Amino acid sequence: MKALIWEEKGKIKLTDKEKPQITAQSDAIIKVTLSSICTSDLHIINEAVPLAKPNIVLGHEFVGEVVEIGSGIKNFKIGDRISANCITFCGKCYYCKKGFINNCQEGGWELGCKIDGCQAEFVKVPFADTCLTKLPDNVSYENALFVGDILSSGYFGAELCNIKENDTVAIIGSGPVGLCAMQCAKLFGAKNIIAIDIDPKRLEIAKNLNLATKIIEFKNQYIENSILNLTNDRGADCVIEAAGTEESFELAWKIARPNATVAIVAIYEQPQILPLNKMYGKNLTFKTGGVDAIHCAKLVKLISENKLNTDFLISKKFPLNKIEEAYEYFKNKKDNCLKVAITPFEY
Repeated sequence: MKALIWEEKGKIKLTDKEKPQITAQSDAIIKVTLSSICTSDLHIINEAVPLAKPNIVLGHEFVGEVVEIGSGIKNFKIGDRISANCITFCGKCYYCKKGFINNCQEGGWELGCKIDGCQAEFVKVPFADTCLTKLPDNVSYENALFVGDILSSGYFGAELCNIKENDTVAIIGSGPVGLCAMQCAKLFGAKNIIAIDIDPKRLEIAKNLNLATKIIEFKNQYIENSILNLTNDRGADCVIEAAGTEESFELAWKIARPNATVAIVAIYEQPQILPLNKMYGKNLTFKTGGVDAIHCAKLVKLISENKLNTDFLISKKFPLNKIEEAYEYFKNKKDNCLKVAITPFEY
């Protein structure tokens, strides 16, 4: 089969690999119908993810069709249409039972990092009974492509905030995760959603799709004053940081009101510093971590009920044989790209 591997820092290669085989009774083999490129893949290529192994098949965001199952699989059959979780998890260990699947003692964030991922024609999914979600007939592959990672990350950020009805939520970063977080914040009852980004075109997307009630360009030196003016001089009740820069990290705690929650769902390539002496007395609660994408079934149901929609994130499609071109397109945000979808190899 054809697959994209990470060779070494800065280098990827589309190559031939053997089709994955069932090696455990909990495995399933999925024919990939759509996959996508994540910013995390770019971090791996830049050697910013210590867990990642060279020569791994990249990718952890995909949908497809079940073509083989291990003898222990109970929830799926050959031919089922599925979306996949970006996390592999056993469902039985201490952390899984508490819902912290990112910390599974048997799995974790491994696809495209420690074990071969989905930017290929076929992918093996461990613990398939827990890591896959069956798609209803009215949910297309395009509808569900981002359920297991980007949408789950946005939901995770909103969930971490414990949003109350009528809260004001500021979301830093209007990329795919930030835009999904805006949708989810509204589901949790937020009244005002403030989108902040350095890219005015992404802010326009948030505005035009009614995902945000107010947009603020990051270049605006008066962001803190703008937030105060919008919140009766208090600051945001909740802040979701989805941008991942030193400046956005600092802004997150500055625009939060006293006793607010700051949820960090961004990935940073460098350590960040909390200046506790400057924020003393704000009594902020910080929550952060890798996405515990445990709500995939709920998210698919919300898509099926037309309460969530991520189709707008697909800026362009590339066949697998042009995936290296797709990486350049995505990395350089050509044509204001949000996400790309990778279709099957064209022989």
